[in-house]
Amino acid sequence: MAQPQQIVTRIAPSPTGIMHIGTARTALFNWLYARARGGRFLLRIEDTDRARSTPEATEAILDGMRWLGLDWDGEAVSQFARVPRHAEVAHEMLARGHAYKCFAPQDEIEAFREAARAAGRSTLYHSPWRDAADATHPDAPFAIRLKAPRDGETVINDAVQGTVTFRNDQLDDMVMLRSDGTPTYMLAVVVDDVDMGVTHVIRGDDHLNNAARQAQIYRAMGWAEPVWAHIPLIHGPDGKKLSKRHGATGVMEYAEMGVPAAAMRNYLTRLGWSHGDDELFTDAQALAWFDLGGIGRAPARLDLKKLESVAGWHIAQMDDSALMDEITGYLALTGQPALSQAQHDLLAHAMYCLKDRAKSLPEILEKGQFALAARPIIPDAAAAAHLDPVSRGILLELTSQLQNASWERDTLETTLAQGAEAHGLKFGKLAGPLRAALAGRSVTPSVFDMMLVIGREETLARLTEAATRDG
Repeated sequence: MAQPQQIVTRIAPSPTGIMHIGTARTALFNWLYARARGGRFLLRIEDTDRARSTPEATEAILDGMRWLGLDWDGEAVSQFARVPRHAEVAHEMLARGHAYKCFAPQDEIEAFREAARAAGRSTLYHSPWRDAADATHPDAPFAIRLKAPRDGETVINDAVQGTVTFRNDQLDDMVMLRSDGTPTYMLAVVVDDVDMGVTHVIRGDDHLNNAARQAQIYRAMGWAEPVWAHIPLIHGPDGKKLSKRHGATGVMEYAEMGVPAAAMRNYLTRLGWSHGDDELFTDAQALAWFDLGGIGRAPARLDLKKLESVAGWHIAQMDDSALMDEITGYLALTGQPALSQAQHDLLAHAMYCLKDRAKSLPEILEKGQFALAARPIIPDAAAAAHLDPVSRGILLELTSQLQNASWERDTLETTLAQGAEAHGLKFGKLAGPLRAALAGRSVTPSVFDMMLVIGREETLARLTEAATRDG
């Protein structure tokens, strides 16, 4: 019995300076599909446009892949490095009679198209060299064009879009090799996918028309076609094509906002794909559930509020050590100072009271400032307003009462409540001065959590400092 063919998927971005969020989602879909089925996931950099393809642009793609946690098999393939192979296939098709030499100069083709546009006719160019005898060929540079079928239809059976039919009389004989010897995108993609053993081409539906032309190359060469799966694009909340006006379009912009990578994977997976009503899920669940049948045909809409909600869920679920790793990476990515070992340990200790309602990594850092700050604690304007002379006097009294108190939540709650009651106050009236003294902010975790995290000695030192500060 024949062994089932191993599934091979790929992502093939052009290096343009950023990794677009749509490219990131396509990469994720390919990664999920291959990894869940014991297949291979490959990375090819389509860098034949030498003017735009720089090492920095390529590195931006690799950074996006690494941040998302999408590991690929083998080395990243450079499409430009394979130009001789692309040319070899074009000449092979020429030898087989599936292609022909076209000597029409570019200015002649452009003149034809301009005249056709002006007259309202089809701009489809039919080369006069398609059936010309070799004896009539001039000694001049030539392009190699596909000898595409003129009659009938090219049918694409798409795993997402269903059966899509293209009339062959609406498709021209596309150029595969230019007169300067460089391959076109259409040829290069097919040759690379075949040589890399790609079995499933999962990509944006803006490539659906390309599939018809590329299928003609597969069929002319007698190569097995991949499974086609063209996924709808991502639109903005207004239903229009995603652009800068809708917010961040580069995946690393979300990393710089402090969205955890796991949350981004969850959100992007759900953007255009569904598994029942499940909105929140782990990587393991995504791998178990993901299939091409769950991809919808309508464009997905970016919803930043939903992304915030997904991020909050993942932060709350995440192991504390994993969350600290995310924070370390976020600080490095955004050029902020790294945490000292003492800060790292104290923030990790505080994580239980920081992560439950946080929607981003910066929010955790903001809430956790009390654990990161060093004395003197300088209160911001809102917090300083709570440190009037009366409040400072009460803090000084509390410092004395806490000296020998058992450092447990119940005892601390009782001690502070009694201190407030002695002055005819409810504890809530003391919370503001305590937050100002312990964190220098008016929005913090609970006073008791802060005291337990920083410990007796640091708590008393901060209270004393605030109580005796001038002003």
